[in-house]
Amino acid sequence: MPQYITNTTQLKCDKGTSPTPITVTSQSFMCIDGKLQATEDDKQPNTNIKPFGTCRILRSSCNPAPVKWQHTSPFEIDGKKELLDSSACPCFIGGKISVVKPAQNFVEE
Repeated sequence: MPQYITNTTQLKCDKGTSPTPITVTSQSFMCIDGKLQATEDDKQPNTNIKPFGTCRILRSSCNPAPVKWQHTSPFEIDGKKELLDSSACPCFIGGKISVVKPAQNFVEE
């Protein structure tokens, strides 16, 4: 079962050396566990997605250059598709940005 992505969920770039949390700014009212839910508009470099350490392609700072989130939910918040733990975003430099682990806490029965 796919999980929705929320503020502070860790992202990784397969060409970067360290993960970074996503910062949700695309909407301000839909929350899960008190954290804003991420949408396809949360892709601005250095605002929503911080650098991923050192880029293995450029051999310098891994500044994200997200193109467009793929594998999003069919559901929308304010006309923007929700991000899932299976969502990924190609980087213009050549890497692939994806989710390390969703930040949600589910209670198992």
